[in-house]
Amino acid sequence: MKPLDMSDNAPWKQRFRAAEILYATLAPQQPTRGMVLSNRDGVFQLYGWDVASGDLRQLTFKPTGLLSGMLSADGRYVYYLMDAEGNEIGHYVRVPFEGGEPQDITPDMTPYASFRITQSHSGRVTGFMAAGPAGFEVYVIEGEGSPRRIASYKALTFGPGLSYDGEIAVIDTSERSGTLDTTLMAVDTRTGEVIAELCDGDGIKHNFGDFSPLPGDMRLLATSNRTGYDRPLIWNPRTGERTDLKLDNIPGEVTGWSWTSDGKQVLLGQLYQAVHQLYLYDLATDTAHKLNHPSGIYGSYFGNAFFAPDGDIYAPWEDSTHPSSLVALDAQTGAMKRVVLAAGSAPDGQKFRSISFTGARGDTIQAWLATPEGTGPFPTIVETHGGPTAVQMERFSPLAQTWLDHGFAFVSINYHGSTTFGKDFERSIWGNLGHLEAEDVAAAVRWLIDNGIAQADSILKTGGSYGGYMTLMSIGKYPELWAGGMAQIAIADWELMYEDQAETLRGYQRALFGGTPQEKPEAHRASSPITYAEQIKAPLLVIQGSNDTRCPPRQMRAYEAKLKSLGKSIQMEWFEAGHGSLDTNQLIHHQEVMLNFAYRVLG
Repeated sequence: MKPLDMSDNAPWKQRFRAAEILYATLAPQQPTRGMVLSNRDGVFQLYGWDVASGDLRQLTFKPTGLLSGMLSADGRYVYYLMDAEGNEIGHYVRVPFEGGEPQDITPDMTPYASFRITQSHSGRVTGFMAAGPAGFEVYVIEGEGSPRRIASYKALTFGPGLSYDGEIAVIDTSERSGTLDTTLMAVDTRTGEVIAELCDGDGIKHNFGDFSPLPGDMRLLATSNRTGYDRPLIWNPRTGERTDLKLDNIPGEVTGWSWTSDGKQVLLGQLYQAVHQLYLYDLATDTAHKLNHPSGIYGSYFGNAFFAPDGDIYAPWEDSTHPSSLVALDAQTGAMKRVVLAAGSAPDGQKFRSISFTGARGDTIQAWLATPEGTGPFPTIVETHGGPTAVQMERFSPLAQTWLDHGFAFVSINYHGSTTFGKDFERSIWGNLGHLEAEDVAAAVRWLIDNGIAQADSILKTGGSYGGYMTLMSIGKYPELWAGGMAQIAIADWELMYEDQAETLRGYQRALFGGTPQEKPEAHRASSPITYAEQIKAPLLVIQGSNDTRCPPRQMRAYEAKLKSLGKSIQMEWFEAGHGSLDTNQLIHHQEVMLNFAYRVLG
């Protein structure tokens, strides 16, 4: 380890403070206006974007920040969920593009959780999903009218996606399967009548993308994993016509991201071995053209690349040494033409490389590894991503670079259950969470030691959300491997968590386990870290949000009490927000807490 650097101008703190452009979009009917998600003022907020000048105007001022919103089709309003201190339960509101006070668009509804709000290309219809005691309900608002419910489901549901003029809403629901396998339901927004369903049979997952940008054109970009991997298709729910895009020579998962303005081509995103590659697909000739763009990540958890009015591709871009910025790519070649909205400057860091090793079931596990300067073995940080239905790519990570600055190796693992490695790999953990994943983590530790990278007595486990859950499971199930654990916004007890969660996450938990804790008690017990508390040997640090409705506080307080009653070493750091901090200064403080913990337990 290198000397601990807590100075205000430490390189690792500069990286945390570097402004990022995580997401950007343009108003389809007024493309001189855009919306941007950025932390340029210290907390992630939504900004109005004057496209001609590049000026950004902050429109939201939530103390806990936010990570999603919608720009109206005419560019007049920005919509977002106004919750209570980051608990992700509240009402959708809108603020004028010029700035102003939020206006509640659902004043007569009880507070709800939601994944998405959207608007038709024309702006005529707004749609959103509201989850609460009644389940998952889908609403539409015509013009300036009141919300009108058009569909209701008990199981996990996403959507809606709206056709150009809002005549059709497409909803992605697991009502048929009770798992994460979903079908697409097309609903007439005027009558609530189901007009079509896209289902490829049991055990198949479908996801919707964007409708065509042409008036009267009912073609929808969607995906199905019936081949074993997500693959794009175009579906017309009005006529029933379906076309699966011809991509037999392209490996991995491929999804449809955006239409050209004439509806003749689509932008495709391939994710293979956790690496992005973009293609331009011509619908008339059924051919895919590979774009020769620089390496890195194009798009984010919050939005993908899209076509700008001038024909260029606008994409959030980042890699392990560059914060996310908005760039323009040549739509025909993929060449990077310019930076549209720049990120803040950040000190140079270490580049990550892709590695693979044998994990649970003898399967190949992919991971990202970076090492500090010098010769190993090094003290090592082993990270797992959140989800589990997510994937770790070569992202810009101030957290990772902090450890590298201090002489640690850092590895982040795409364990069983991660997406984009095929349907079988993703589904392998369903109903039996935490076990294959922990075995993958243990295999990673053995690989790191065998290859002279990790110092066997100085390995610490970390991660947030499901990655925090995997930290608790790993130190409980494989206690001999760890010098310490650092979990953030973690799951400790699935049964208690279910009792306190927002309905959105209850639906997700039921889908993962195939039932409630009452219906699947043994599976929930066996998958809960609190079950393995007695086996823990290593000191543990937990950083947890007091307003979190994804990983609620009560279940973590029960875990803390259990460990203390057993005489285990646990340090709790509570913060006043929801599922993770969006405040730069708070993130720096949390990193300081983790550094101090690591240096203490490693002596």
